[in-house]
Amino acid sequence: MSKIELTINGKAVSADVEDRTLLVHLLRENLDLTGTHVGCDTSQCGACIVHIDGRAVKSCTVLAGQAAGSNVTTIEGIAKGDELHPMQAAFRDNHGLQCGYCTPGMIMSAIDIVHRHGGKLDEATVRQELEGNICRCTGYHNIVKAVLDAAGRMKVSQAAE
Repeated sequence: MSKIELTINGKAVSADVEDRTLLVHLLRENLDLTGTHVGCDTSQCGACIVHIDGRAVKSCTVLAGQAAGSNVTTIEGIAKGDELHPMQAAFRDNHGLQCGYCTPGMIMSAIDIVHRHGGKLDEATVRQELEGNICRCTGYHNIVKAVLDAAGRMKVSQAAE
């Protein structure tokens, strides 16, 4: 067992974990942050994506100990109170989900895509960037629409801050 300390969704967290514990399991099983999903156990689907120090990472590929000292943001940490993050609102408004299982990972990936590409996003870029996220329901059309819509919303909200 090792004691790790990290910040999750803005809160300092300390946990005793086995050295083999994956970050996704720490989040779900120890901290009850179940918005981060386990979809494949092979790092293929992207349902487990979180942000570590501002970058999208598949949490099923990271040992909890490797995240020690890091700032981790999960889907539960992106809204401001009752106000959805612009990406969440765009997914809702553009019907970018069906069953919802992949949605947290898609949203976390999409936020990272917008941060990395800024206003230089087009449909082809979004589709290419989302290749590491699997959705078995939607066909991706409305997900891509949501990401492009949110990119504009995120520029507006950043300008207002």
